[in-house]
Amino acid sequence: MWWVLGVVVAVVLVTAYLIWIASRVDRMHARVRSATRALDAHLLRRAAAAAVLAEERYALELYAASRIALDAEGDEREAAENDLTRQLRSSVLDPEEPVAAAVIGASRRLALARQVHTDLVRDALSLRRRPVVRLFRMSRKHERPRYFDIDDPTLNSRPELSVG
Repeated sequence: MWWVLGVVVAVVLVTAYLIWIASRVDRMHARVRSATRALDAHLLRRAAAAAVLAEERYALELYAASRIALDAEGDEREAAENDLTRQLRSSVLDPEEPVAAAVIGASRRLALARQVHTDLVRDALSLRRRPVVRLFRMSRKHERPRYFDIDDPTLNSRPELSVG
């Protein structure tokens, strides 16, 4: 009689553990989707601020890079964002100038959003590799999260001094 009770308790504990792991997988993927949307919003804000800066300074290459970054989708998005970062790094950005300060601030927020996204993707991929998750295919209804691989978007906010 006691062994039946022991088996029932063991089944209940294993079932509770599996349900907990499955809900953890679902929550983690929801957090990754949320971080992806936030990263996308910060990318758009930075590109829009860069376009305003380019219009103000009549910088054609910066404007073209920002427009390409605004219009890019899918796999070409990373390359477009990297090109925009290179264009912004080659520009002199004075933090006293309001438009440049907006670009610098947007770049800082983008760097933070990218770090959060990267951390969540790493955690989700680690969770997906667990043997229990793979055995019971708990992540099959979720798309595999992807890293967004771009250069560090933080900008040098000091104007460059000319050596004369």
